[in-house]
Amino acid sequence: MCEVIGRLIAGDCSAFRDRNAGVVVGAREVAPFDPAILLGDPVGWLTARVAHGLATLPSMEKSRFTVADLTGADPYKLATGLVVPRPIGWIGSISADGVANLAPYSFFNCVSGMPPTFVFSPGRGGRKDTLANVREVGEFTINIVTTEVVEAMNATAASHAADVDEFAEAGLTAAPSVSIRPPMVGECRANIECVVTQIIDIGHPDHGSSLVIGEAVEFHIDAELLDGTRINQLDLKAIGRHVGNAYSNSTDLFEIARPD
Repeated sequence: MCEVIGRLIAGDCSAFRDRNAGVVVGAREVAPFDPAILLGDPVGWLTARVAHGLATLPSMEKSRFTVADLTGADPYKLATGLVVPRPIGWIGSISADGVANLAPYSFFNCVSGMPPTFVFSPGRGGRKDTLANVREVGEFTINIVTTEVVEAMNATAASHAADVDEFAEAGLTAAPSVSIRPPMVGECRANIECVVTQIIDIGHPDHGSSLVIGEAVEFHIDAELLDGTRINQLDLKAIGRHVGNAYSNSTDLFEIARPD
């Protein structure tokens, strides 16, 4: 076994010593090794190979940005340009006065499965109807953005007065929820009803965001997408957000088996 691992670590070695010595290539000792390096620490194994000239990494010149030195929208552009694609939380909410609101957020994700817990993060600069609504009512819907509704989703990103119903403005069906007050987008193939568990202000005092945390209480999913509780990813055709006006389809899939 040591011989096999020694050859893997050193490349084409013609002789090797015990595990506490080193791998010898010809007459040159290039690296001490332990079988556990390869089996339990593949990153360390690769690092050792690179350090001894037995493997190479892609050549690149990296630019460094110290966040404290960045100005304007530069921090936002770097962050959102790298973390891609981002899922889109199309959030339905309702005011205490009963006015429905609908807006998309790409600062959004699922962060726990037991119970299913979701987060989205509206900015605090100026009035945000969604943020005001979830603070007042404590409930929201998530409406999954797919190819069928992506244009309507984009329409609801427009700025409107607080008394404007974005469902109506975008020509969408405000389908009633079962367990909460905010409506769902009837045209979406999947919707999630959520109750707010916590809202945390994060970032800059004036220009930061609020992290809204909610737990799911109801799922509504097109039966044609389902195999039990598994979702057919190709048929779902979910959309991801990149930067600027760029979006992507989540249909270019591949599989990698997880190690035991």
